[in-house]
Amino acid sequence: VQLQASGGGLVQAGGSLRLSCAPSGRTFGSYAMAWFRQAPGKEREFVAGISWGGGSTYYADSVKGRFTISRDGAKNTVSLQMNSLKPEDTAVYYCAARLVGTPSPNSYEYSDWGQGTQVTVSS
Repeated sequence: VQLQASGGGLVQAGGSLRLSCAPSGRTFGSYAMAWFRQAPGKEREFVAGISWGGGSTYYADSVKGRFTISRDGAKNTVSLQMNSLKPEDTAVYYCAARLVGTPSPNSYEYSDWGQGTQVTVSS
């Protein structure tokens, strides 16, 4: 499935952004979804994941309590609400799909990726 990520931008520390991910050509129904991010000079890291039915969510410790992942079956989108943003959240954010019910923190277990959207948090 091809994924389209959007919603990135420049925000001051303490601000909020909402990222969205939508598939082209099919629905997300059978996929677990996740958001990863990659900062310059660093490896891609897991941020948040959601099960195919939306009943289970998973977060990296660094974003727990600040970020919320959700999926909207009617709109066929997966979103990442990011609150209380910090400069260390600055990265390119990628959505990813995995054709099993449960997300994984390992990027190599995802078969489909979006193009990435830049999030920059200024101090």
